Amino acid sequence: MGNYKVIVLFILTQLTAFQVSAQSLNDRIDSVESKVIDWRRDLHEHPELSNREFETAKKIATHLNSLGIEVRQEVAFTGVVGILKGGLPGPVVALRADMDALPVTERGNLPFASKVRDTYLGQEVGVMHACGHDTHVAILMGVAEVLSGMQDQLKGTIVFIFQPAEEGAPPGEEGGAELMVKEGVLDDPLVDVIFGLHISSTLEVGKIRYKPGGALAAADRLVIKVKGKQTHGSRPWDGVDPIIVSAEIMLGLQLIIARQTDLTKEAAVISIGKIQGGVRNNIIPEEVEMIGTIRTLDTAMQVKLHADIRRTAINIAESFGAEAEVDIQIGYPVTFNNLELTRQMLPTLYKVAGEENVLLRPAITGAEDFSFYAREVPGLFFFLGGMPKGSNVYDAAPHHTPDFYVDESGMKLGIQTLCNLAMDYMEAHQ
Repeated sequence: MGNYKVIVLFILTQLTAFQVSAQSLNDRIDSVESKVIDWRRDLHEHPELSNREFETAKKIATHLNSLGIEVRQEVAFTGVVGILKGGLPGPVVALRADMDALPVTERGNLPFASKVRDTYLGQEVGVMHACGHDTHVAILMGVAEVLSGMQDQLKGTIVFIFQPAEEGAPPGEEGGAELMVKEGVLDDPLVDVIFGLHISSTLEVGKIRYKPGGALAAADRLVIKVKGKQTHGSRPWDGVDPIIVSAEIMLGLQLIIARQTDLTKEAAVISIGKIQGGVRNNIIPEEVEMIGTIRTLDTAMQVKLHADIRRTAINIAESFGAEAEVDIQIGYPVTFNNLELTRQMLPTLYKVAGEENVLLRPAITGAEDFSFYAREVPGLFFFLGGMPKGSNVYDAAPHHTPDFYVDESGMKLGIQTLCNLAMDYMEAHQ
């Protein structure tokens, strides 16, 4: 009976400690919410393009230093990494936010709307956080403040990754998650798992969407050069018209998707976004160049699709007496949510958002360079609601557009989710 009383007392003590810890966490999140919103507005008003996030990085580093967190700067050019060692031993959990903005001119009338102009590919452009990376940075800064205030209770180490160039490094430069991985962001300390989020302008505030397995597509760049024989536009029979051949190839590419790809397995997309050739109306040119994107959600399908594209383009060109050169540049891998990690952490998502607000979603053919981290260690990437409650999803401006908008009230759930994912994982894997 004496041992029984001791066991009961121990359990009650642990439950009380858990309740106190949970209440302390919630109180800290409540107290930091207004700061997070202020940080987000400042970042939104002062956006910076990929690999040029110098001032953003300074703001992040200053904040992390003020919290007593170990800071590493200039990782992958402008990246910032914070390391918070908990008071107790345990696993290493990485949390990631991306920092870069886009060459988009803001059209909204927010009081903190961006007026920034910069040069992109030799052209003067507006610069805007048109994909919500400003909210990601502010949320993770808030998470760092909350968890640093509970350092003694942490059963492991947190690595805060503030990553540049998620939208892609400028031509001729490396960048983004791939370069951060190459420079050892997951190696010192050795990261066990990584969590990341992306705010969504088409998902209602208070909701979370996730998908186990392949969640976002691999994105590869496709360049096809069709070489014909130049001739006068009035005498096409004297030459080989690469424009007509290119049109046939584009149709052939779509038949790969429609007739040669098992779309019951996963989605796949081939899109040509640019075609260039010719100089005037009455000259059939010698060469046409097509540039496009390939999106796949399965590695085996990716390999097959690449082979199908080469075969189709080359054979169609040859059938017309032309030549086709196909160059496929491997880009972002599939963003893969580790199946076991997703299963383990689903109760945490239910806890913070309510089970009715945690939605299983189909895969999307957009891409995310979080995939480079999740290729190295188990990862979980989810979407956070940023659309005002009661809004019509069809009226919400998409990402990467001048009218992109997110409701800042949704950011608190982002702080709660990342904090709880980190702490719950550490609790379960001491």
